Amino acid sequence: MNKGKIRVGVIFGGRSAEHEISLRSAASIMRVLDPAKYEALPIGITHEGKWFAGPGALAALEAGGVDGMQPVALAGAPAGRALLALEQDRAVPNSAPLDVIFPVLHGPFGEDGTVQGLLELADIPYVGSGVLGSAVGMDKALFKAVMLAHGLPVLPHLLVTRAQWEAAREELLDAAEAGLAYPMFVKPANLGSSVGITKAKDRAALAAGLDEAARYDRRLLVEQGINAREIEVSVLGNDEVIASAPGEIVPSDEFYSYRAKYIDKTSRLLVPAPLPAEMTEWVRDLAVQAFQAVDGAGLGRVDLLLDADAGMPYINEINTMPGFTEISMYPKLWEASGIPYPELIDRLIALALERHADKARNETRFMD
Repeated sequence: MNKGKIRVGVIFGGRSAEHEISLRSAASIMRVLDPAKYEALPIGITHEGKWFAGPGALAALEAGGVDGMQPVALAGAPAGRALLALEQDRAVPNSAPLDVIFPVLHGPFGEDGTVQGLLELADIPYVGSGVLGSAVGMDKALFKAVMLAHGLPVLPHLLVTRAQWEAAREELLDAAEAGLAYPMFVKPANLGSSVGITKAKDRAALAAGLDEAARYDRRLLVEQGINAREIEVSVLGNDEVIASAPGEIVPSDEFYSYRAKYIDKTSRLLVPAPLPAEMTEWVRDLAVQAFQAVDGAGLGRVDLLLDADAGMPYINEINTMPGFTEISMYPKLWEASGIPYPELIDRLIALALERHADKARNETRFMD
């Protein structure tokens, strides 16, 4: 390693239905990491949860095979900030110490506080929100409860567990119809990239949507549908948070589905969103408030729904590790706001180191 370079571990893949999106995000990030400033160590996690490291880790996961890759692990205790190689049931040091980790993981087992907890135990600085912000941001139902507690606007919704749905289907359909009107959106509470989301226009579609969401999560969310414009705002910072110009998604599908996002690629992204100045500032302020309410750190993308009939914005969800692909809104919004992609990566790494240094000030022993 050249003296002065920051050694960055980039983690990608993972045990999530968003595994493939994570690979795309990581590829984009590693392409723009300045080799004059950083030394990158690719760290891949398979669908089964096995960790591998090395220059070929990304290509191996993209090809669907990791034969010949070095299995590694991260100790759940301070261990010199180095990965451990797994060799014949022994763990031996595998790498030089890592200065910071960029966990480019989307969805469960990565964006939900689990990996963040491991990195906290290992005492390694990392990009993004901590355990609390990640966990609250991941669970859409819990996130909405926190928004309501802070007096922030969200749409009417109903939380259903998979066990409840399997035990009392007709009663829960009745409850949804009593409290909400069609159309309704049905989502897994703990997933992103529009995986498992359906739009229900009648009772049969609502039941089918709950069945689909139950494939991916034990917590299911039914939300009120409105005539909405989909607005997104990127946020950046730790204690001091700034918001980007808002963007608007004009989906090629009935809503911004997985297909509309990643397959047909015909959805339009309007950057900046064509909004009056007052509405622009309103949604930017709501995004910052939402980020701070969950104790977000580093980065986040706040998605809002603007009622096209009533002119009222509602906070829909937050992504604490938003997509970084070539078509992702998070970097696009910052580029439109004057922060190009390479500088954005620089800032995120600096924010990770800043947050870790701030936490290191905490006393861990109590003495009278």
